[in-house]
Amino acid sequence: MKGTTFTITNNKVLIDGQAVESSVSGEVKVKIEGSPVKVYSDASVEVRGDVLGDVDSGGSVNCGNVKGNVDAGGSVRCGTVGGSVDAGGSVSMRR
Repeated sequence: MKGTTFTITNNKVLIDGQAVESSVSGEVKVKIEGSPVKVYSDASVEVRGDVLGDVDSGGSVNCGNVKGNVDAGGSVRCGTVGGSVDAGGSVSMRR
């Protein structure tokens, strides 16, 4: 699926505001290949590419560079971040 904004919340997966899955249950891990503009998720997030905006995750975040902010309930592992980083766990960034 292609899109620029990914939202995973309340057991639903939305891409650019359109529901693509409405009954996600169990352990959820999100892997995105490409360069999304924004990512919002209740679950942990892995982006194979750069994020052109913000990442907001209830779990951990693992990604390339982020032009915006990163807010994670768990740990953050990423490239450079253009904004701020708020993590509930450890932070590892490449400089």
